[in-house]
Amino acid sequence: MLVVLDTSPRRRNPLPLVIAVVIGLVAIIGIYLVLKPSGDGRSTAARGDCVALTVAASSEKSALLSDLAAGYNGSGRTFGGTCADVKVVSKASGAAMEALAAGWDAGRDGGPAPQVWSPASSSWVSLLRQRVASTDKGTLVDDTKPASIAQSPLVLAMPKPMAEALGWPGKRLGWSDVLGLTNDPNGWGAVGHPEWGSFRLGKTNPHFSTSGLHATVGSYVAATGRSGDLTEADLADPKVLDFVKGVEAGVVHYGDTTLTFLANLADEDARGRGMNYISAVAVEEKSVYDYNQGNPTGDPKLAGKGRKPRVPLVAVYPKEGTLVSDNPYVVLATASDEQKAAAADFLAYLQQSQQQKRFTEAAFRTFDGKPGPALSQANGVLPDQQVDVLDPPASAVLAKALGTWDIQRKRARVLLVLDVSGSMADDAAGGRSKLELAKQAVLRSMGLFAADDEVGLWTFSTEQRGATTPYTERVPIGPVSGNSGRITQVVNALSAEGGTALYASTRAAQQKLLASAAPDRINAVVVLTDGKNEYPKDSDLNGLLRDLDASNLENSVRVFTIAYGDKADLDTLRRISSASRAAAYDARNPTSIDTVLVNVISNF
Repeated sequence: MLVVLDTSPRRRNPLPLVIAVVIGLVAIIGIYLVLKPSGDGRSTAARGDCVALTVAASSEKSALLSDLAAGYNGSGRTFGGTCADVKVVSKASGAAMEALAAGWDAGRDGGPAPQVWSPASSSWVSLLRQRVASTDKGTLVDDTKPASIAQSPLVLAMPKPMAEALGWPGKRLGWSDVLGLTNDPNGWGAVGHPEWGSFRLGKTNPHFSTSGLHATVGSYVAATGRSGDLTEADLADPKVLDFVKGVEAGVVHYGDTTLTFLANLADEDARGRGMNYISAVAVEEKSVYDYNQGNPTGDPKLAGKGRKPRVPLVAVYPKEGTLVSDNPYVVLATASDEQKAAAADFLAYLQQSQQQKRFTEAAFRTFDGKPGPALSQANGVLPDQQVDVLDPPASAVLAKALGTWDIQRKRARVLLVLDVSGSMADDAAGGRSKLELAKQAVLRSMGLFAADDEVGLWTFSTEQRGATTPYTERVPIGPVSGNSGRITQVVNALSAEGGTALYASTRAAQQKLLASAAPDRINAVVVLTDGKNEYPKDSDLNGLLRDLDASNLENSVRVFTIAYGDKADLDTLRRISSASRAAAYDARNPTSIDTVLVNVISNF
């Protein structure tokens, strides 16, 4: 570019000249930046010309991976003369596996289909292969072992005094110790602490959660007494089945995420009752670190901002062996050649030492299993303890293990409480009311229960046509095998009218179930409501929370709540569920109710 300056002696205003020079220099710099050679000597294309790459990542690492993707996108890095624009979306491992197996649907599954999938564990990749092999969809994931971007072994997280009572850290502990305390009628009294009650295990549903899947496999392997591969014959061995059923008997409830357990434990700890909620919960090693740092959600944005617990958790590495969340990096067959090249470059970037340091700072291990400084005994983990790593079972065995767990799992006794107030008649989507969508979802959810689970149905609004209570028992609690037809008939006939007697109905449902709670079942109430309490006869929220307080967990009924529609009072529902040590679910977009109910039923 040529800049001509007038040097004649006549006086003139210098401002236009200065502006012209500045504009010229900016243009020169801009052209240089656009054409600036990258590290490999090639020109960097504008971001709009980069290869778009979507990565679906498991929720515990999606925020960190998004930050790393932003750094990658801004690095000026190129491959083969072009660049990649990487977007990371969060998708739970089990849900992503189901979505990919069914054929990813943007409307149903939350956005466009990914080209790269990074679940928490290769076990999900194995299950996807097995699921797709039984269809005509062709190969979605090849048979090669996927690369890893970080690791975290499964552990049993225990309140430190409880673990120490069993001999931690010097003594190796495992699933056999869990079974021993679960089966002992004295519970913790068997080791000198009757004040801790019975042994209570937190374990997520293996159909949805990696920790639940790995805990299930680990308990099956422990039952065999071997450290070798799990076989289909093992899954038919009565001794193995009895061992696993005994472990499952100690479960307080299941769920789609370990966050429910960790958040409830943090709440209890803040009240000085950190020893009263749970004895152990199966989580990844990283979660122990996060909890002890006052960040039970593991959200990087909250790191260092929370209150550290009075009673920390410690990691027990099962002596019978454990599986590792290897965070595989899987390039799907549906990716184009350009996207596969972009995926390979992003993987190389993630495995570089600078990015691996970000993972270890977040308490992951590196992709080849090396711990960083965050993993220390002071933070509740034992990085130097030998971890006997179990290989994931073959895909057919893993699928059979899930089916066998469905038979072995602890059974449920659940009361569904459905809001039928007038606002449920409001339009939701596609010309259908909120009540119509909810009815459809409730009927579909019945198929998620086992035939010998027990389920009942109540509805509530405000008193109608001379009724003495705002709630009505529609179907008494009984086995699903006998109740499903009646529930279907009743649900199909429901209509909406009246106000919302939320507090009175919730209290009555919990007290009703508490009076007939079965100690060998998961006893729970599920409340679905689209509004706020509108019942002057009972407007005392604090009184309800006191009534629901689950301090006496030896005989508890948990209240899981669903905020349905944009007028639902999610904050209040969270307080209700927290008081009973359960979880609240967000279905303020009514079209999400099918998915949300699946997540709720996963607790049972």
